Amino acid sequence: MTSAIAVASPMAVTAPTIRRLENGLTIIAEQMPVEAVNLNLWLRVGSAVETDAINGMAHFLEHMIFKGTSQLPAGEFERRIEARGGLTNAVTSQDYTHFFITTAPQDFADLAPLQIELVMNPLVTDAEFERERPVILEEIRRANDNPRRRTFYRSMEMAFERLPYRRPVLGPTAVIEGLNAQQMRDFHGYWYQPNRITAVAVGNLPVEELIQGVSEGFDRAMAQRQYPAASPGNGAVRSAPESPYKKIQRLEQTDASLQQARLIMSWRVPGLTDLEDTYALDVLASVLGQGRTSRLTQDLREQRQLVSGISAGNLTYWQQGVFHIGAHLAAAHLGEVEAIIAGHIERICQEAITPAELRRVQTQVANRYVFGSESPSDRAGLYGYYQTLTGHLEHALHYPAYIQALTAQDIQTVAQRYLSSTAYGAVTLRPAP
Repeated sequence: MTSAIAVASPMAVTAPTIRRLENGLTIIAEQMPVEAVNLNLWLRVGSAVETDAINGMAHFLEHMIFKGTSQLPAGEFERRIEARGGLTNAVTSQDYTHFFITTAPQDFADLAPLQIELVMNPLVTDAEFERERPVILEEIRRANDNPRRRTFYRSMEMAFERLPYRRPVLGPTAVIEGLNAQQMRDFHGYWYQPNRITAVAVGNLPVEELIQGVSEGFDRAMAQRQYPAASPGNGAVRSAPESPYKKIQRLEQTDASLQQARLIMSWRVPGLTDLEDTYALDVLASVLGQGRTSRLTQDLREQRQLVSGISAGNLTYWQQGVFHIGAHLAAAHLGEVEAIIAGHIERICQEAITPAELRRVQTQVANRYVFGSESPSDRAGLYGYYQTLTGHLEHALHYPAYIQALTAQDIQTVAQRYLSSTAYGAVTLRPAP
């Protein structure tokens, strides 16, 4: 038995259809009048489900997926995709991994099963595992050599004392050096099951044709399954969100590669398990530090000229989020700039934002949503993300409406609840003297 759910969308040409198969696979399909089809395979598995002992496994496995199957020798998948003018790639994050291809509509039936076969039945031989390990280690080395990545890592270590988001997706060198191929085969066998996957197909083919292509591709792949379901002992235990800061906590380091200092101030806020408050926090980030007319940019960069760059963002993970403000500046101005930012936080908690600010942000959000949903790959990514991490598609479809419904009082209430001018995390990285 399958069940179909039609979800009304204010933007979609035809409402996306959700179909759940007997094997647990969730398929989302939508016909879109663009001469391309995108297939996204989303799995709710990333670095957050790993234990410390296998940190980096999900990303390493993403690489190994492309090493071929018993039906597809290494490199054959990419050769066939490129021969048809298609595109393919993959991403591993803290909360998810997803694989995607974009093809011409007439090539979908031939190429989609190849992607499914690759994801569900990678060989992961000992020899290929050992050949790929140095590639992963080099990627870690390059990430650690990147000042922006290092700054991000330090800010995550400050924001999360206990939750796995404090660890890098790539994993540490020592862990990657100690992993073996059998651990990866077990990891794949447990996490890469149809009931843990959302397959999203969007493009210019009838919905039933899209669903049939995905369904038949999974049937064939599962008939050739390489690794049986393994024990769940590979995964980390989900924990409760961490408590808000009670005071200002500091992490100060020197980084010889920097030309300017970095300041990152952060607050612990809700994640995807509490979406309603994240909408107001998204608006708040835009008011404070997104665009030339935002408060912090106008004050600290344009008027006082104390920073060369400043921005605010609301980073939303599944278990918890981080509201953060980051600045590039001369080390001599660190204390002054931190105090000014804290003053802006205090003000936004005491005074509601202006109607003009709210209208500006609401217009920006609506336009970004439209611009970011114009292609099959945009739409498939949007649907897959929300369905995978929240279990509900309406968040993808109605995000602008949620933003438009917010009032200035809503924004102030959320600021008072989660932001404080006297309790936050502060990471400062200074150039070497």
